[in-house]
Amino acid sequence: MLRLFVLAMLVAGTLGAANVRLYLTDGDYQIVREYQVVEDRVRYFSVERGDWEEIPKELVDLKKTESEAKEKEKEQAEKIKVEATEDAAIKADRKLVTSIPENPGVYYIDGDKLTPLAQSEVTVNESGTRKILQVLSPAPLVPGKTTVEIPGKIAKFRLTNTAPEFFFRLMTIERLALVKLDTKKNDRLVENITIMPDKEIIEEPKIVATFKKQLSADVYKIWPQEPLGPGEYALIEYTEGAMNAQVWDFGLDKKK
Repeated sequence: MLRLFVLAMLVAGTLGAANVRLYLTDGDYQIVREYQVVEDRVRYFSVERGDWEEIPKELVDLKKTESEAKEKEKEQAEKIKVEATEDAAIKADRKLVTSIPENPGVYYIDGDKLTPLAQSEVTVNESGTRKILQVLSPAPLVPGKTTVEIPGKIAKFRLTNTAPEFFFRLMTIERLALVKLDTKKNDRLVENITIMPDKEIIEEPKIVATFKKQLSADVYKIWPQEPLGPGEYALIEYTEGAMNAQVWDFGLDKKK
């Protein structure tokens, strides 16, 4: 009866499920499924031999064994917490994907609120001649330097969030980028472009480092790696070297 009573009282000292190291005072250890302290002995289930065995308690380093076991429990609890957080984020993103309209474009997310951004009219300034950038039917390429610009000094859509998150629903599978815009007279510069004599296009946008996550076949989430400073920005969908950028501009103001 005493033996059963001691076993019941010491159930908290029983480690189950994961294998643990039962350290011995001579520095060696046994890999065990679980162990129990019973009076002056330690009873353990040996993983190597697949059976219960006993050893004098004085030969077991219980302090080291329990310390390592607690550390493993702490690591496992942290892992479960991280996985739960990731699962919750995935579920939240999936829920948001279902709320994004089927129309291709860019959508700003603020909590549960989804706001579509208006696509910008983009012009190509070539030797003082300005043309609207035609995505579907681009103008013939003329060797030389040109700029891609957005009319106006500032965007109508304004934010104060320095870490904004956006969703892209793509028209086709193309590249995505967040770019910093420079103000040029009454326009905002999207990028400088050099067209080589062999028709090679060299584009030079000021790309901001971002994280990107694909949420479905044609929906991506994009957000900056570092907090943004005040200024003018744009999200672009483009094919490198094709001069076919589609642009959605926004401005970032300081919080009042």
